Amino acid sequence: MSSKSQRPLSWLWQQFQLKPGKPSIAAFLQTLVLVLVPIGIGVLLGHPAEAAIAVMGAWMVGLVNVEGVYRQRATAKIAAALAITAMLLLANLVHGILWLSTLTTFGVMLIVGLASLYGQAAASIGLVMSIMFIVALAKFATFANLSAVLEQCALCLAGGIWAIVVSLGLWVLRPYAPVLESVANCYQALNQLVISAGERAANPEDLQEWTNRFLQAQDNFTQALAGARSVWSAVWTSQRTANLRGNQLLVLMEDTSQITSSIVALVEQLSISSNHLLFQQLQPEIQQAIEQLSCTLQQMSKAITKANVSVHLEALNRALEALEYRWQTIRAQLHNQSVAVEPEEYTQVISLGKIGAIVKRLTEQVYSDAKLTASLQKGDGRSIVNPVVSQTRPSALSSILEPLKDNLTFDSVLYRHALRLAIVATIAELIASTLHISTGYWITLTAVVALKPNYGGTSQSILQRVLGTVLGGMIGIAIVILIHNSWVITGCLLLLIFTAVAVQSLSYSLFITLLTPAIILLLNVTSNGGWQIGVIRIVDSLAGGLLALLGSYLLFPQWERQQLPAQLEKTIRANLAYFEQVMADYIDSNQDASADSIAKERRQAALENANANAAAQRLFSEPRHIQGDVEPIATLILYLRAFFNSIVTLAEHRRELSGEYRCQELKQFANTIVGVMENLADALQQQQPLRPLPDLDSYLEAIRTRVEQLHVQRASELASANRRVTPTLQAILQGTPIFTQLDRIASEIASLHNAIVRWRSHLR
Repeated sequence: MSSKSQRPLSWLWQQFQLKPGKPSIAAFLQTLVLVLVPIGIGVLLGHPAEAAIAVMGAWMVGLVNVEGVYRQRATAKIAAALAITAMLLLANLVHGILWLSTLTTFGVMLIVGLASLYGQAAASIGLVMSIMFIVALAKFATFANLSAVLEQCALCLAGGIWAIVVSLGLWVLRPYAPVLESVANCYQALNQLVISAGERAANPEDLQEWTNRFLQAQDNFTQALAGARSVWSAVWTSQRTANLRGNQLLVLMEDTSQITSSIVALVEQLSISSNHLLFQQLQPEIQQAIEQLSCTLQQMSKAITKANVSVHLEALNRALEALEYRWQTIRAQLHNQSVAVEPEEYTQVISLGKIGAIVKRLTEQVYSDAKLTASLQKGDGRSIVNPVVSQTRPSALSSILEPLKDNLTFDSVLYRHALRLAIVATIAELIASTLHISTGYWITLTAVVALKPNYGGTSQSILQRVLGTVLGGMIGIAIVILIHNSWVITGCLLLLIFTAVAVQSLSYSLFITLLTPAIILLLNVTSNGGWQIGVIRIVDSLAGGLLALLGSYLLFPQWERQQLPAQLEKTIRANLAYFEQVMADYIDSNQDASADSIAKERRQAALENANANAAAQRLFSEPRHIQGDVEPIATLILYLRAFFNSIVTLAEHRRELSGEYRCQELKQFANTIVGVMENLADALQQQQPLRPLPDLDSYLEAIRTRVEQLHVQRASELASANRRVTPTLQAILQGTPIFTQLDRIASEIASLHNAIVRWRSHLR
């Protein structure tokens, strides 16, 4: 098959590629209970049609997924049950009056669009509100009489209450399950980062593709850690006391950040030494150690959530011993001069030696966390003082009105989105009503669900939804045409629904592909619509997707290119703050930059790097004539990440230095880098003039000369058979990695400067 014909297949496969993780069996079982119980009760009582409303209510409340403590989740689900019941009542009240239903649709969608101002829980409730209102207006709203409407509302509320019972009834048996899962997710994301490091060791030449995978793994970990911190805080920081388990989880969670730094340092050393001939001798042991480290982290991820899973460290021990033995063999060859190494190769050889040291440090960190995981499984619930600083909380009315007042302006992305959502949904409803399209609510639903605050997110959502609907529609049509046994169709229906729910968190495209034939079969079971329902479903989804795309493009667009400079400036300043904090500890022994301060700046820089990458991805999905020249932006983000990783490596190396070691030549270089980075940030957002890049090599010359002298001096020592650990060797081991990273930083700063020069010239 030619490469040209492979590209569409590769692109199509990417749309259905599963995220890391496993299908959610819990979601599968929950949906099974949510759906089957109301249907069963309806069939037994002889009212299957009425049961559909209860099923709808249960399903909508089940979709509300909120992280946090029991009270927060219960509050969100209760609010969702009341909200969707109110939407059902409202749909009945405005049904049949075109101008009133149109005006109400606009108002409801505007409120739904603004709901995300109040957090993820409000946004989730807003989504199910919009779905319920659209479906109710089309399918349930008849307002035959008041008692019928109240009966519908009661059924909907009963379904919602049933969902609350199913979702939260078992919570009290495992109250810490969300925190356990979020911390386990950190170790799973950490495992993916280690796997990426292993790929770097295995294939040193596959640099471009590997870089993208590694940076994505870093972003995934950053998001997982941020999510875990949020969940842990929701559970414990509102209390004056935590228990031992809570503190153990906090330690496990925060340790992942330090492990990540060591992994980044490991990858940096691999990139420096992988071209040296000696690397090939050590490569099998490095790969084996990384593989065993990955297996251990995978076990820890499982052990955190499951008490019957043990973490086995024997294989990791053996891999570390094999790596250390091989390195000692190579060192003996170097000392005996059976392997010739020139002074200019010392940098690579020292990096090769640091690989073993970093793997050993990683192993020690994992050892400590494995012991803590074993202790965690015992479930000690003793109370421990939790030093939480109480904060003054604003009044409830103020907390509601302030965000709303601040965002009722066209400068607000959320207000633009809310207005866009309201207009698109209203147009879709008008089209369906005017043309008397019986399934027109599918158009509205597709448009509402697909429409995102930015064009890139909207286009990606539409792509996934349309692809899934077309493929799923074809599957549904085939089942309707080929299978006529009602029991087999019912079995297919249930299998499709529950499988779709199980894979929803892994692939949205696959979720839609499985859900679409389920809807087609469900409609055939209830109304005998035939295979034509599948065609109508596909056409309606295409129409809704087109409406959403046009709305995102034409209605108050705020293109990512306009917002990206602000994000990039913020990212540069966050990385610069991290650089300054790390360099302060190298330059001034009296400043004593604390580990907590460095860790805080590192977290902020990592978060902003992930935000910048996400913003760039949104830009790349916008129309080409809007994007402009994206190559300088991609280069800018790539070298910002490289700059960050170099700082991480310097911070890690600082832990290996003796207390007396200081490199005074760093100060002038560091000050120069700070000045350049501040100018780059100002040039991006404030349109300040971009100053010429200073000759960074001249600032490094003193350090380079010092390191080269040490290398020559050590070569003389070896020539005279002096193989002891001398002060010269110690200085080389401490100073060479510093110069290596500073040299890389100088190159990265030059690339950043060049990228911004090219981007600004294109904007003129």
